Amino acid sequence: MEVKLDKWHKCQTDIQILKELSKKSDIKGLQHISIFFGLLILTGVLAYLTWGTMWGIFWILVYGNIYCFSNALWHETGHRTAFKSNYLNEFFYYVSCYMAFFEPIRWRYTHFIHHGNTYSTENPYDHEIEYGNDLKNTIPKLIKEIIPFGNLVYIKNDISFEVIKHSLGIETKVMKDSIPDKVKPKSIFISRIYVFIWLLVILFSVYLNSWLPVLYFVLPHFYGKTFHKLLAFTQHAGLARNQKDHRLSAREMYLNPILSFLYWKMEYHLTHHMFPTIPSYNLEKLHHHIKDQLPKPNDGLIDAYKEIIPALMKQKKDTSYFIKKEIPQLQNV
Repeated sequence: MEVKLDKWHKCQTDIQILKELSKKSDIKGLQHISIFFGLLILTGVLAYLTWGTMWGIFWILVYGNIYCFSNALWHETGHRTAFKSNYLNEFFYYVSCYMAFFEPIRWRYTHFIHHGNTYSTENPYDHEIEYGNDLKNTIPKLIKEIIPFGNLVYIKNDISFEVIKHSLGIETKVMKDSIPDKVKPKSIFISRIYVFIWLLVILFSVYLNSWLPVLYFVLPHFYGKTFHKLLAFTQHAGLARNQKDHRLSAREMYLNPILSFLYWKMEYHLTHHMFPTIPSYNLEKLHHHIKDQLPKPNDGLIDAYKEIIPALMKQKKDTSYFIKKEIPQLQNV
């Protein structure tokens, strides 16, 4: 039996526990940021020192994959939960948005819609649904995303192409649907700044007669998305759409400490959607308070894809199909 809810379901939890876990910390945020950028600098230096050898290729790939976890940093600072201080959240939000190729005005508004209308195929449309509603071609597009430079094959669907169109003043569907008229000029202006920076870096590489500047500051988006994309894709893939219960539309899983750190604990994605104001460093604690009300989490990335891949193959033939998660209050979804 399919149960339709008018309001989003929220798991029951002690209000005092929730208040305690809602507390933000500049110290914890700065610790995380310091390690993240420290790893970037370290791997970037190793790539420079070994450039021209196979080790140089190895280290630049490691650098690029760490760099693309700026997507997770964008997300946490966008929720203003990475730090207690708003100015730190805003500063690193803009830095990480550039790194992730996410124009900050556009993504602030579309992410708000994403949380209010998760996996919605109706108005207001969830523009953050992976690959839109094209379920028949999901697997090929995912493969292109995780192969270095594979997303150049369909550059017109890449987020960078959207930024270029906005910089030219072209009003895309996502801009029309999601961005208020009063801030559209700011979105266009920042898109132009992005394109200007990209061109400067490219020209600097030409001047130095070296690939390294563009490999460090522009191309990670195209060659380093493998691990982040594999993780981010699990958030909603194969799950129910147009439902007011995140237990049906978002996935919870466990990860090893390294990926969990880089991912800012977003493996607890269901918990995050249900309680989006909780800082990432407290999501695991909250998960354990409410896990008896949630579907069984996937035990790692491989376990998640064991249910995702068959679901995607079924969705190629039947777009109405979705994984039926067993949850304590709704055993027969």
